[in-house]
Amino acid sequence: MSTSAFSTAVAQARDLLRWHSPLRTELWAARLAASLEPEQVEPFLRELAEDGGAEARLTLAALAAVHPEPVAGTAVPAAETAEPGAGTHDPGAGTHEPGVGTHEPGAEAAGRVAAVYRRGADGVLDSLPGWAARMGRVVCEDAWYGKADPYGEQVLAALGFRYENGKEPHLLVVGIDQPHGGLAVDALVEELKFLDDLGLAAAEPGVVAGRVLDAFELGERLLGAAVADTLPGVRPLAVARAWSVPGLVRGPGDDAAERFTDLPDLPGAREAFEKLKEFVGDRPLWWSPARVSQLLTSWLPREAILSEEAVAAMPEVLRAWTRFSGDQPAVLRRIDEDAPRLPALMADDSLAGLGKRLALGRLR
Repeated sequence: MSTSAFSTAVAQARDLLRWHSPLRTELWAARLAASLEPEQVEPFLRELAEDGGAEARLTLAALAAVHPEPVAGTAVPAAETAEPGAGTHDPGAGTHEPGVGTHEPGAEAAGRVAAVYRRGADGVLDSLPGWAARMGRVVCEDAWYGKADPYGEQVLAALGFRYENGKEPHLLVVGIDQPHGGLAVDALVEELKFLDDLGLAAAEPGVVAGRVLDAFELGERLLGAAVADTLPGVRPLAVARAWSVPGLVRGPGDDAAERFTDLPDLPGAREAFEKLKEFVGDRPLWWSPARVSQLLTSWLPREAILSEEAVAAMPEVLRAWTRFSGDQPAVLRRIDEDAPRLPALMADDSLAGLGKRLALGRLR
């Protein structure tokens, strides 16, 4: 890191020493960490240690606070392939050799990076004001999850925190893209009243935190994924907060399909709904006109083997699911437009994919 950049960091830390705010300091440290290239990290930490002033010591402590050691025993990786109907990517794209600042996903890599920052901060908290020791020591009190837009093409995962002394309550909100597999595309830290405009449903903190970690890990696997410009500067703090939540559940599915009870009383309706569940996978909140069209005109003819009763019941099943998912008129119109073609498409064996053809061959 250049001398001018080091001087800027120290000057900013001097201001933070006057604010006495763990949250403000952690947010600053997250942005600072995001600005460091992998090869700059250890030289920068050495320069801070050699400086030894209060500002340098606060910087070392804050960087360690936003790079905690991941919780042991929870490193179940996010899905490496998209569910039916989602965009696809090479999960190995954009990865590098393990080390500081690389894009290696998972708790092992996070722990390796965190260890570097923790070594740099070893012993510095004892010489800092008491408020600095509260950095990273937060309690997750509540969590919420739900759609960010009418079609659920992006969902929001929110976690509410306070520091151990009850001060500085704050909300972490992560936007998770659905069409491209469930990667994190934006994140922010706000006051709890920010929830008032979101309309999210209460959820289990460990489940929501697991989804946040999965979303960030998937983003690390994808090369060139489109994300908000502000995401890198929040990411270290967001990941640190998610790791701090007890009872983490990695790779959790969404239980929306299990909560659906309005199945039409028609022959074949249950069979049709089981195929719908297979299609929406673990991202059932994503239900748009384009996704409906993909199901009816592409995925079902290519992948599904259905009875005539299930094919006939499918439009009403989809209408019921649409009402459950927000009753968007554009989705209902797309069902009306595409559903009449379904029987002919299902009967056209030339549209069947290899798996379906092999399965049909065994049935015959």
